[in-house]
Amino acid sequence: MSRLVVVSNRVAIPGENRAGGLAVALQGALGERGGLWFGWSGKTVREASGEVHEQVDGNIRYVTVDLNRADLDAYYNGFSNRTLWPLLHFRLDLVDYDRATREGYRRVNALFADKLAPRLRPDDIVWIHDYHLIPLASLLRERGVNCRIGFFLHVPVPSADLLMAMPDHQRLMSTLYAYDLIGFQTRRDKDRFQSYVRLYGGGRIIDEDVLEAPGGRRFRTGAFPISIDTAHIEQQAAAAMSKPALRQLHTSLERRMLAIGVDRLDYSKGLPERFHGFERYLQRHPDQKGSLTYLQIAPVSRGDVGEYQQLRNQLEQIAGHINGGHAEPDWTPLRYVNRNFPHATLTGFYRSARVGLVTPLRDGMNLVAKEYVASQDPENPGVLVLSLLAGAAQEMDQALLVNPHDLDGVADAIATAATMPLERRKERWHAMMEHLRKHDIHAWRRDYLQALESA
Repeated sequence: MSRLVVVSNRVAIPGENRAGGLAVALQGALGERGGLWFGWSGKTVREASGEVHEQVDGNIRYVTVDLNRADLDAYYNGFSNRTLWPLLHFRLDLVDYDRATREGYRRVNALFADKLAPRLRPDDIVWIHDYHLIPLASLLRERGVNCRIGFFLHVPVPSADLLMAMPDHQRLMSTLYAYDLIGFQTRRDKDRFQSYVRLYGGGRIIDEDVLEAPGGRRFRTGAFPISIDTAHIEQQAAAAMSKPALRQLHTSLERRMLAIGVDRLDYSKGLPERFHGFERYLQRHPDQKGSLTYLQIAPVSRGDVGEYQQLRNQLEQIAGHINGGHAEPDWTPLRYVNRNFPHATLTGFYRSARVGLVTPLRDGMNLVAKEYVASQDPENPGVLVLSLLAGAAQEMDQALLVNPHDLDGVADAIATAATMPLERRKERWHAMMEHLRKHDIHAWRRDYLQALESA
């Protein structure tokens, strides 16, 4: 079995307590084959970028590279998060067109290629993750690397016309042609990428999954919807119910139903729209007044970026407005919390909630939707209200699917979820849960690696 090399912006180094579901899956794959995990160290240094750190744990070698402030600002805070992130989430109005950060992005990817290339063996399988590292394969090829290289994009792909709006778009997008397999979250993303290649990328489509680059090189594309560690989350949620945090939550609800949203504070998550949708629910369904409390947990991310500070202020204002207009002395309709909770506690919150609100404006997948379903009590499951514009909607059509911009639609879906009879709730939940048990995070990485090996 060939050695696996995983490359991602951040590396889940053992003992650093950052292991989410993806990290667990990648570590599982590396542990099975023996391998190397390469990426940024998470350290910002004063001197020049490029110092390499190595540590070994079992049969996995972790190799990380330090970056200085200027490189990190250009590559990560700049081009990755101020140009590519908004562009890939269909937000042309927020794209930063600064040419300097693009050069910095390329410079850091070239530095990674310089440090990684000498460590690769001809029969390695290399798996590169996400928009921070789009050009890495082509830079490795320039340095003589010929092994199999796959890429997985965790975020959505916008339409070809939006991709084409990035200055010098072909220079970046054509670097993807150096991969052997490009994986997307959904068929919709794969189709949009293919139409970009056909319309603006100079390539052509040979068959459903095979594309040909302008020079004649062929590569594969495929949809591999990422998932969760279903069994683990199921157990975690059941175990969480005895935690003090859960007992306090239940006491505070005073037998009212709970609706829950858990999102990173980001403009792609549609939080202002969701708050307005909840307000519309209170207006349109006065008969349900006082029966449901909505808890929104939104930990601050990228807190030093202007757009994110504005978003936070906006949400605080809307929350105050809703509670000012609808609260009773013994009931606050909306609880808005800006702090992190341990994952084990969150799954308990999900299990306690009759309604799960997952209504992003755009999302590659959205694993909160899947975690909410996996956390439910089989005897009394809640109802998922899910945005049509999240990748998860392609798999979870037993949820109540909504357009997050349609406030009346969101309001009515909350009301339907809150009053849905137990039998219908169970039926919908069973269908989704069966899918999640079969298509969990381990099946995802096995499917992807199998496709890469046979690409």
